[in-house]
Amino acid sequence: MDIWGHNMETANKIIIITGASQGIGLAAARLLSARGGKVVLAARSADVIDALQKELPNSLAVTTDMRKPRDIVNLVNKTIERFGRIDILINNAGQGMSGPVENIDIEEYKSLMELNVYGVLRAMQAVIGPMRAQGGGMILNVSSGVTKRYIPDIAAYSSTKYALNALSLIARQELAKDNIVVSVVHPRMTASNFFQNMVGGPPDFGSRELPPMDSSEKVAAKIAELIESGEAELEINT
Repeated sequence: MDIWGHNMETANKIIIITGASQGIGLAAARLLSARGGKVVLAARSADVIDALQKELPNSLAVTTDMRKPRDIVNLVNKTIERFGRIDILINNAGQGMSGPVENIDIEEYKSLMELNVYGVLRAMQAVIGPMRAQGGGMILNVSSGVTKRYIPDIAAYSSTKYALNALSLIARQELAKDNIVVSVVHPRMTASNFFQNMVGGPPDFGSRELPPMDSSEKVAAKIAELIESGEAELEINT
């Protein structure tokens, strides 16, 4: 049975959200919980997600560092122990990095890849088996609008998201037979702590014209749209 048809409701779905302590992840957790979803809050900031668990009904906080494979396995296991299934995985945790290509520090770049690519891939791999066994599911990966443009000084970050696009959209084809939908959302610049948390500090965009910033709540609403539609990609540009 296709449980992921058009206009799928989030009510009573078990939804893992990584990077749930701030920004897009926090806004998505609040929105999807308000729509009846049972959200699993994954982030390193234990105090923040523990407080959020008390705020959101039927939620579960699991302290998780997406750079640590054991934490990802623990996240999936704790979710299944509590709820018995995983309907949706939202891979939102990530970090930026600024600086020209010639100055990219390889060790810092490896750490960025560990979070933005390897962590996402490990989480995907960890949920595919349970989703296949239960008859389907959805993986929604948060990429970036920068993969639709070539913006100087953020090549390291952009390249991790290009890799994420390929992993996601090829997995979408591979997993269609298992009724597992893989989708990608491409936010543009979002009003959050993202730039303050970038490795190398906020980039200097100079006089370049940049798109307007979206609120985390707007991006969360677009994520909810993508869950309902099941489309391959959603670029946030309006």
